[in-house]
Amino acid sequence: MSATMSYEQHLDEVTTLITEKYDIADDVAIAMVMRAQADDFFTLHDDDPSICTLERAHEDARQVFSKYGKPARPATKHAGKSTGKR
Repeated sequence: MSATMSYEQHLDEVTTLITEKYDIADDVAIAMVMRAQADDFFTLHDDDPSICTLERAHEDARQVFSKYGKPARPATKHAGKSTGKR
């Protein structure tokens, strides 16, 4: 078992791993981690710092990228083709 990190170090490590594994820009990876944090993805990590390990950071990076790495689909108002006229 690897040494534990602080909660903040863990989030930084997850962000770094996302940039390295998926060739994602820093600001995009930061946004993913922030969205995950806002969705309470890391709640257990804050409650139990013993799970803030490098191994867990790799797992979390995969999960965060999988869930938050896909761009949101824009909402469409009409299902049919637009004629350009209104």
